[in-house]
Amino acid sequence: MNEPGPSRLALLRFLERVQERDLARTRRWIADEERRETERQRGLKARPATPQWLIDVGLNPQAPPLFVHVGDCWMAGKRSRAVSRDQARRALADGVKACRQCQPDTALGMLD
Repeated sequence: MNEPGPSRLALLRFLERVQERDLARTRRWIADEERRETERQRGLKARPATPQWLIDVGLNPQAPPLFVHVGDCWMAGKRSRAVSRDQARRALADGVKACRQCQPDTALGMLD
């Protein structure tokens, strides 16, 4: 009835196999994370530069622009397009409103 259990050496060999499996899994996780980080870095390098100036257009592309923004303004909408410094100045001169948050008119030196 009292059968002897596995030997201490057998138990240690079992533990070793479990730990080797865990180590292999951890190494796969590390390799996956390194691959993701490499892809993230590649994506950051390939990302186009932030434009210096943006013009917000509304739902109707034929309608006049709504606002001029500094390129990294958090208020710029999804329908913004990048423009040159001269285009931004021209838009402000033509009556397109300057964003109240980023104040492109100040940045362009066009205060009234």
